[in-house]
Amino acid sequence: MSKSASSHGAVSREVKLEAVRRVLAGETVSAVTRDLQLPRNDLYNWRDRFLAGGPEALRGPGRPLKRETFWAARGGAPPPPARPATPADELEALRRRNAELERKVGQQQLELDFFRRALRRAEEARRPSVGPGVMGSTGSSKR
Repeated sequence: MSKSASSHGAVSREVKLEAVRRVLAGETVSAVTRDLQLPRNDLYNWRDRFLAGGPEALRGPGRPLKRETFWAARGGAPPPPARPATPADELEALRRRNAELERKVGQQQLELDFFRRALRRAEEARRPSVGPGVMGSTGSSKR
């Protein structure tokens, strides 16, 4: 069990803020996530939310507000989607997206291979209708 997460995986707002502030101060994401025993993707999400909406954008554990209620309570529409701040951030986002797509392609290839093998087995299991030693079908009886 991590020292920052509760038994059901919720992370307090204070821990989120600490993690984001450490990354923004120059620590690597890897070092912060290892130290606080947090998933990397969560830290990236918290950082982006913090940069877009400040500390208020990082809610503590509990049921999240519905999108409309969240923005109505703050007096307006949601901000436009956050764009990566630097070319390095944009490159990292593209690398993450590429890795995600490669995982999906790999999963699809596994599924394709599975279904090809299943089809081959089904075809092999069918009794042949022609060939040596195979009885042909009987003709229809025309009465």
